[in-house]
Amino acid sequence: MKISAFTKTYGGRTVLDMPETELEHGASYAVIGANGSGKSTLARILAGVEKPDGGKTVISGITVGYMPQKSYAFRMTVMRNLLVGANDEERARYLMRKLGIEHLASEPAHKLSGGETARMALARLLMRDRQLLIVDEPTAAMDMESVTLAERLLAEYREKTGCTLLLATHSLRQAERLTEKTLFFNFGKLVEFGPTQQIITQPSCEQTRRFIELYGS
Repeated sequence: MKISAFTKTYGGRTVLDMPETELEHGASYAVIGANGSGKSTLARILAGVEKPDGGKTVISGITVGYMPQKSYAFRMTVMRNLLVGANDEERARYLMRKLGIEHLASEPAHKLSGGETARMALARLLMRDRQLLIVDEPTAAMDMESVTLAERLLAEYREKTGCTLLLATHSLRQAERLTEKTLFFNFGKLVEFGPTQQIITQPSCEQTRRFIELYGS
């Protein structure tokens, strides 16, 4: 799965300079870096919701699912929100049960708490099988119990579908639990790319080492 090289500029400032990169089908990747490093911009461009400079397509020929950093809810019930993803009520109930929100099926989705909205948004995303799943800080609004449920479900989904997972996260522990390889960005540049355990425990670049020291506690 090849990602073509691209840049993204806002107001004359380059916020992301992505080299050509190859992702392995069925593998799992973490995207880490401080705020403003380009993680969310990368996620949006790969998902096709934002165009890079020049408007070219950087990834093609695959089905992509995307959960943005800020979860949203349509003004309808939780169940109907999930059925927007695919008209499969049995799958919807299964996903809600796995995420502990089945009791909210008939509730108006726009009145959920932040954590409940995030769980619903994740369930909605997983209503369809995708070849590439892009999730941007999917558990940031969840409590620890919900994080565990969400991570288990993501792992199960990967196993069942064989999808490639791209996880943008601030949590190095989550990167260790869910991913095999990691891309570290700093000020829009891809600084280091390699096995997750190696990058977290034995980074080869000084910028990566400083980031790990700051966020690894």
